[in-house]
Amino acid sequence: MTIRCTIENQIAEVVMHHPPVNAITVGDTWKIHDTFKELSERSEREDIRAIILTAEGKGFNAGIDIKEMQSVEGWEHLLGSGEACYATFHQIYNTPIPVIAAVNDFCMGLGIGLVGSCDLIVASTKARFGLPEVDNGALGCASHLAKLVPPMKLREMSLTCRPASAQEMLAWGSVAYVVEPDQLMAKAREIAAGIAKKQKAVVKFAKAALNHIDNFEMHANYRLEQGYTYQLNIMGDGDKARDAFIEGTRIITR
Repeated sequence: MTIRCTIENQIAEVVMHHPPVNAITVGDTWKIHDTFKELSERSEREDIRAIILTAEGKGFNAGIDIKEMQSVEGWEHLLGSGEACYATFHQIYNTPIPVIAAVNDFCMGLGIGLVGSCDLIVASTKARFGLPEVDNGALGCASHLAKLVPPMKLREMSLTCRPASAQEMLAWGSVAYVVEPDQLMAKAREIAAGIAKKQKAVVKFAKAALNHIDNFEMHANYRLEQGYTYQLNIMGDGDKARDAFIEGTRIITR
């Protein structure tokens, strides 16, 4: 099982595990969507107060599984991936209870969309956040990264594909806490337990209000990025970049 969910002490934990680097397939992405949809519905009738999204193994998320994408002829898989990502980010963002991302190591591409859709982020000292999209012939999740880093840093990270450290993210206020790797889940659970002690209806309305006053139009802007990605594929550039990634014929600065 690549995506699993457990509930204990009013806190749900959604764990991604897709060796070797947690590159997420389209099926995995839809599974995350469906898990958060189910938790959203259950939270209305059961006493679930918070959700932790995390990963096991090497890295929090290495982005979409490019090998899977290139194994399928035509554009159907690419379009399906776009739909899965859009729906999943939107579902996490609109989950009626707080969502905490616990980032253990690298968080790339699709991973930025996941954490940018959460309510707060806890990261290990090893964590780093980046968008390798330009190296991979695509655009995407700059809409979510814009919520996490200053404007000119957004441009640097998007154009150079260089990641930011957990310490940088902490200084910018987008990561709430940075802890040693062996303390990551303990910290995330501590925060979730603190939220669970508060009045459920008040927390739910607070999150709803925060979503309403959010200045970032992540979902609309992400659709725009997807449009440019599809244009790159019509031109052939996107496919060439993904083939080069699989063949290992270029160097990507990470």
